[in-house]
Amino acid sequence: MLKNLPSTPDAILAMEWKDYETHFKALQSTELTSENVNDWLLGWSDLADRLDEQYTRLFVATTQFTEDNEIEKRFNHFVEAIQPQARTEEQKLKEKILASGLQPANFKMGLKKMRAEADIFREENLELLVDEQKLNAEYNKIIGSQTMLWNGEERTASQMYPLLQEQDRAIREKAWQIMTEARLKNRDAINDLWKKFMAVRLKIAANTDMPNYRSYAWAQKFRFDYSPEDCKTFHKAIEEVVVPAARRIYEKRREKLGIQSVRPWDQFVDISNADPLKPYQTIDELKSKAKDIFSKVDPQFGKYFQTMIDEDLLDLDSRKNKAPGGYNLIYGVSQRPFIFMNNSDTHGDVITLLHEGGHAFHAFEAGVVPYFHERSENYVPAEFAEVASMAMELLASPYITKEHGGFYTEAEAARARLEHLEGIITFWPYMAQVDAFQHWIYENPLDSSDPIQCENKWGELWDRFMAYVDYSGLEDAKKTYWHRQLHIHTSPFYYIEYGIAELGAVQVWANALKDQKQAVAEYRKALALGSTVSLPELFEAAGIKFAFDSKTLKTHVDLIEAEMEKLEKLIN
Repeated sequence: MLKNLPSTPDAILAMEWKDYETHFKALQSTELTSENVNDWLLGWSDLADRLDEQYTRLFVATTQFTEDNEIEKRFNHFVEAIQPQARTEEQKLKEKILASGLQPANFKMGLKKMRAEADIFREENLELLVDEQKLNAEYNKIIGSQTMLWNGEERTASQMYPLLQEQDRAIREKAWQIMTEARLKNRDAINDLWKKFMAVRLKIAANTDMPNYRSYAWAQKFRFDYSPEDCKTFHKAIEEVVVPAARRIYEKRREKLGIQSVRPWDQFVDISNADPLKPYQTIDELKSKAKDIFSKVDPQFGKYFQTMIDEDLLDLDSRKNKAPGGYNLIYGVSQRPFIFMNNSDTHGDVITLLHEGGHAFHAFEAGVVPYFHERSENYVPAEFAEVASMAMELLASPYITKEHGGFYTEAEAARARLEHLEGIITFWPYMAQVDAFQHWIYENPLDSSDPIQCENKWGELWDRFMAYVDYSGLEDAKKTYWHRQLHIHTSPFYYIEYGIAELGAVQVWANALKDQKQAVAEYRKALALGSTVSLPELFEAAGIKFAFDSKTLKTHVDLIEAEMEKLEKLIN
């Protein structure tokens, strides 16, 4: 419907507001009818893809080069001069189609999400949303600049992580202390930034007439199918079912290591006295073996990953002035995913790449959905998007051996899989802590605007969910650990999704243990739906249940523990 839209990355990056405005005006001036509304939506999707790709490419650059002032300037120009005006025009288009009363074919969920967005849109929040994005970039800059010296060598936190797997406990403790000291140096800077985050978010919520920021976030994240109370039910289920399982894992760790208690630097060392797993020597080897594994899960996944290699859509190495963490984002026009991570030369890199690969394949599969508002990662429920990634970790696990083109001998693979399953158990309590912390923050905004009270509350929640890690005498390290959890700072309320999705992923895996081929087929079927159906329907399409209850959780924790026993026998 729209003509002369640029399609190359350079042309998209060069777009200014005037280049978008003409197309928005054309969409706004079109009289909608039942005959043209679907074509009109396709035209809007084409325009939205350009906006989304321009933002994504600029954001990716800010995370790849956190100290590059020119990149920061270009990103800020977009969020200040283009994005707010685009949001205003998008609001007009949402109001236009909603007021028309038309029901475009196969667009039920798209309309529902548009209505939610239109309801919380306020022009006075546009500047505040820009301010929030700038604070996000500032947080990434602070964290990305953290380096430390190890034997005279400057290292990032990711590069220090392998030292926490050393058999020599003194080395582990020294490395942990150095990493913690580096984080504590930024304590005041992060706390000062937190006050700014809170001030902006409380203003955003007040402007929308919401009772609190959580209500705003619920609408913003399209959480139609569960409530804050469901989250708290999940927290209690995890406390009841998973925390004891995690305690059993840590007690076994304590006994095997022959120590009085498990300290923070004892969490990642292999308890069989084996050297740390070294899955690869080079980044190219990591890519090549990952591709072979993906091909075994499904040949199409291998083809997708080869496309990413060929088109330079992977940034996997760790380096100074690179933002922390990992992610997958989508370039909307080409419908190509991009994977970002920081390698640490450990098995964690394999898991991260499998995880982000799942996200990438979700993008490829959902690319068949015609409308931006039902395929963009902004609209696909994160609770299911994370099933795509977490399930891939488990679906790929049978193929990580060298026999299948993977990384490990059979014994090493058993160690890696055991570590992975233990990680699922120990992740759930931490997830519950992060989510419970965020509920407390936005239920008690006056208290939580004081970062010292945040530190105290984090310590209290740690003792509820994570007491099996002994932080005695290390209270400052424990209380400030939330500083490194970027979701709390840059993506508020984005963490419960991981817990919900992990339960979904374990269900996909349980299906795969019975019939791998069928489980993968159902998984792909659900990925291809994008966000054209509700969240419970996405889970159902994948052959799994959308749940928060203790019974479902216990069934699958029992399965994990049973599989862990089998793997322990292979190792011993």
